Amino acid sequence: MATIELVPFFEERYAEIEAYLSFLQNVEEAAREGTPRLRGTDAPITTEQKKILNSSFYLQLYNLVEATVLRCLEAVVAAIEEAERRPSELSIGLRTEWVRSIARTHSDLGPDKRLQAALDLCEQLLQQMPIKDFKIEPGGGGNWDDSSIEKLCERLGCGLAISPDVVRAAKRHVRDDLGALKLVKNRRNGLAHGSLSFVDCSDGVTVAELKGLAAAVGDYLREAVGCFVSFIKLEIAEKEAQAEKEGVIAS
Repeated sequence: MATIELVPFFEERYAEIEAYLSFLQNVEEAAREGTPRLRGTDAPITTEQKKILNSSFYLQLYNLVEATVLRCLEAVVAAIEEAERRPSELSIGLRTEWVRSIARTHSDLGPDKRLQAALDLCEQLLQQMPIKDFKIEPGGGGNWDDSSIEKLCERLGCGLAISPDVVRAAKRHVRDDLGALKLVKNRRNGLAHGSLSFVDCSDGVTVAELKGLAAAVGDYLREAVGCFVSFIKLEIAEKEAQAEKEGVIAS
C-alpha cells in the first residue's frame, strides 16, 4: 500500500464506525418512544437485541485498530521495496526487523531450515541485493491497544508523537479502570473468546459512551497514521532523494 493511501484508508474505515454509530443512535432514540419495531414486519427490537447491537460495536472498533496497524506496516514495507532500498540503507530499527524476517530469528525452525535462513541472509548481504519479500512481524496477536502500538513504534524507530490532549483522552479510564483502546481490546477479546456475552458486554452502556470511545480511539489512530506517514518519508523517501542528489554531484 502506497503511503498516500494510508490516510484515505483510515478515514474510509472510520466512516464505517460513524455509520454504525448513527444506526445505534437511531435505535436508541426510537426506544425512547416505546419499543422500536421493524417496518414491514412490525417485529420489535428488544432490549436484549439492542445490547447485542451495541456490543458488536466493540468488535468493529477493534477491527479498525488492528487493520490500521497492519496497513501502516504494509506501507512501510511497500515503500522500502518500491525504493529498492538495500539493508545498509535502512535505519537500525528497520534493519533489525529485516534480519528478523529473513533469518527467521523468532521462528521455531529445525537445523536445516535455520541454516537455509542464515544462507539467505548472507546471500542478500554479499550481493547487496535490494530488499524484497520483507515482512515486519506485527506481534499483537489480537491484543492491540495504545501500549502495544507504542512498543511497536519504539521497535521500528518510528517516533510516535501524539498530541497531549489525544493521549489523555485515549488513556483516561472509561470503564473497568481501562483507557479507551485497552477497554476496546479487552471487550473484543472477551466476546471473541466467549468469556463475555454480548448482552452483558454492553449492559448499562449508552450510545453516547460508545461515541466518546470511538472519538478517543479514532483521534489516537489518526495521529498514529500521520506519524507513520512522516516516518516513511523521513526514513525512505528523503533518503532516496538524498542518494539521487549525491549521485548527481558525484557524476
